[in-house]
Amino acid sequence: MTDKLLIRNETRADVSAIAEVTIAAFKTLAISNHTEQFIIAALRAAKALTVSLVAEVDGRVVGHIAFSPVTISDGCPNWYGLGPVSVLPECQRKGIGSALIQEGLARLKQRGARGCCLVGHPEYYRRFGFQNIPGLVHEGVPAEVFFALPLAGHIPQGSVEFHVGFKADGYPNGAGDAQPAHA
Repeated sequence: MTDKLLIRNETRADVSAIAEVTIAAFKTLAISNHTEQFIIAALRAAKALTVSLVAEVDGRVVGHIAFSPVTISDGCPNWYGLGPVSVLPECQRKGIGSALIQEGLARLKQRGARGCCLVGHPEYYRRFGFQNIPGLVHEGVPAEVFFALPLAGHIPQGSVEFHVGFKADGYPNGAGDAQPAHA
């Protein structure tokens, strides 16, 4: 499938397809709060989607990945959070998620990013170079599922805060409290 795969920037025309892909990708995951589509919408509304890519096969959006700025308590600038990343269930395990992650990280590097962090599955993200970094934490998240990938220079120490959009839950006044989306 990856030979027909096109990775490109999202457009306005992709918004509903991205929401559909995201809902489908997380629908059966017990680790999900099922708020990922709201998180993406909140990041988009706040103009905090630094990199937002879709994976397209035969003109159909089958995957999406988002990167947004994070704040680190030691003041280290130019770090980003990866997530959510979504691939339609019938298209999973075909390299689409990997292609989205690799292209997204390449685009972050082109922007001068110093690093990227995420909350996710250890077996999956380690193969991209993500690691648990002692002294770099995300409060309330177990260290074994919080990962970082330094891209240039200094490795920060301290607490990472994801964009406020990660608290989006689809309720008018934010009745829920979503954690960074797992992939």
